[in-house]
Amino acid sequence: QVQLVESGGGLVQAGGSLRLSCEASGRIFSIDAMGWYRQLPGKQRELVADITGGGITNYADSVKGRFTISRDNAKNTVYLQMNSLKPEDTAVFYCKMILRKRDDGYAYQYWGQGTQVTVSS
Repeated sequence: QVQLVESGGGLVQAGGSLRLSCEASGRIFSIDAMGWYRQLPGKQRELVADITGGGITNYADSVKGRFTISRDNAKNTVYLQMNSLKPEDTAVFYCKMILRKRDDGYAYQYWGQGTQVTVSS
């Protein structure tokens, strides 16, 4: 079985920084895309940033220039460095990975359990 475990959320003042981590464990052959999403109560989950296996990144307009996504393939981990945080960044953040359990061409999608980020004004 594969598990994604997130860490690094918490409470921070506006203008502050947080770094989220998400580590995958279990039967993993390789990981394609990794990404971070966020969700507010009663709203749909939205993409914050993602990164391909080749390192190409993509960001939501609202976080460009403030957030940086990166990955460590040796550790099966994706990071999200969040700087200049704003109250409107408050949400539950989820990581997502598209990975392969073996070299058979099948890819699977997994989500982390979510971590709360709260930015006070």
